[in-house]
Amino acid sequence: MSLLQEITKASSDRFQYDPETKYSITLNPEPLFLKNNYDDPNWKTTVKPSENWTISETDSKLIDFNDDLFKRLSKKLKNPTGFKKDEFLRMMNKYLSEVGEVVGVEAGSFDEGGEKMGALLGRGVKGLVLEACLVLEDWGSLERLIVNGVVEHSSSSGLMSNLIEKRRSDLVLLCLKNLSDISVYELMCVLKYFLAMPKDGIRSMGDVRKEWESQALLAIEKVSDKGSKAKNESLARDASLWIMMAYDGFSVSELCLHHFLASKNLDDVILAACISKLDGSEIMSVIKYLAKWLQKYERFPQAGPCPNAASVLGLRVCDWIPTQEAIIKCLGLVVDEHFSSLVLHQEFHEELASLGSVVTTLAAEANLCASIANLTNTLRSTRAESFLEKLQSSFMLYSD
Repeated sequence: MSLLQEITKASSDRFQYDPETKYSITLNPEPLFLKNNYDDPNWKTTVKPSENWTISETDSKLIDFNDDLFKRLSKKLKNPTGFKKDEFLRMMNKYLSEVGEVVGVEAGSFDEGGEKMGALLGRGVKGLVLEACLVLEDWGSLERLIVNGVVEHSSSSGLMSNLIEKRRSDLVLLCLKNLSDISVYELMCVLKYFLAMPKDGIRSMGDVRKEWESQALLAIEKVSDKGSKAKNESLARDASLWIMMAYDGFSVSELCLHHFLASKNLDDVILAACISKLDGSEIMSVIKYLAKWLQKYERFPQAGPCPNAASVLGLRVCDWIPTQEAIIKCLGLVVDEHFSSLVLHQEFHEELASLGSVVTTLAAEANLCASIANLTNTLRSTRAESFLEKLQSSFMLYSD
């Protein structure tokens, strides 16, 4: 019997089952589904329960723990006046202890944090935990949640805006480095905040400069290490120059702009949208910041990114420095988005004139480098062609 005949037979008589067939196609799908034990015609809902499937005891306990924590946190956050940090920590420690016992892991305490925290916290609870950290200003716990990957896109809505409002510049920067899928609006708020950072926001940035200084000292140690391999020594020299360019002459808020332009959350469309919303003073700050970078490239044309420095030498800061391409792209977007303002307002003219001379010098160097690169490629191709001709003639002589 052909396949078409099998299909025709099955469709004409759906109550005759052929358990074994020579075709590897299930023509009668009814046995694949669970039998419904609720055939009451008066059943009012379209969804009918099945008695052939149950939730495991472990999953059931985890659901109960999450529901209980969700209800308690929701109740406390509705009226957080009497909600204290100690009570919040006790609540979280109890939850982690209960969940850790069920799944068989050592969760540790909430105030100490850990990498396992993200796996133990339910998705619905994470948003409330973040909200509690913000309300109680428990910045240490919030930092651990961000670093350990607990903060997800679904639960981080409004997080950056709240941190900016509370002037926690260090945590804003931490979110920028660790979170993905940050909204365009929040990125725009971060850019405007870094360009006009208030004094109380600068107070929380002490650790940022210390981190850059420690990375710069580490780069110097790597260069001075005589026992390192020649390859690592060359990488250390390049990385130290790269870090020196990014650190010297930049303020703390401008170091934060490094992180912003080097962020993986940015692309051309998002960056253009952020720049288009800047006002006059913010445009001036961006131009001065970009001018510093172009002057650095004019003085040190040999400097460039060191993508392997973080993994090989531990110089993490090399991943936070924007490339020359990113700087030039940002400058082009500033000109494109605010061309009329740059032309009509005289306060921009002096900055643009000094910037123009640097750009002209860099463009001349780029043209020279392009000519040398083209010449090198031509010589390589000519040498390869002559080598192939000699090789071909050798084969011809050998065949003769």
